[in-house]
Amino acid sequence: MAVISPAREALYTQLTKAQQNLFTQLMEQADTARSNLDYLPLMQALAAIAGLPNGEIRLCGCSCTCPVIFDADQADAHVIEWSGGYNLGRVQCPTCADRHPETA
Repeated sequence: MAVISPAREALYTQLTKAQQNLFTQLMEQADTARSNLDYLPLMQALAAIAGLPNGEIRLCGCSCTCPVIFDADQADAHVIEWSGGYNLGRVQCPTCADRHPETA
């Protein structure tokens, strides 16, 4: 019997327009959440929309406008810059980090 591992990435462009709008709204709320009591449920909702396991959900933040949604806690993800007072920093997906790592 084959074991199917959970998806590690999803594509923003494959979400419906309604899902994209909700995803964007929840990311904005997560960015300004004041506590983990607010932040963690938002991350769980974002993971559910993208079909990913719970984690630090991000949309790739590099300049190539990559549509990959991923867990930023992956070892191969690359932090471009910290958040500057907000919760979400800019993070590249593992593929972009390998192909063209960026700095702030």
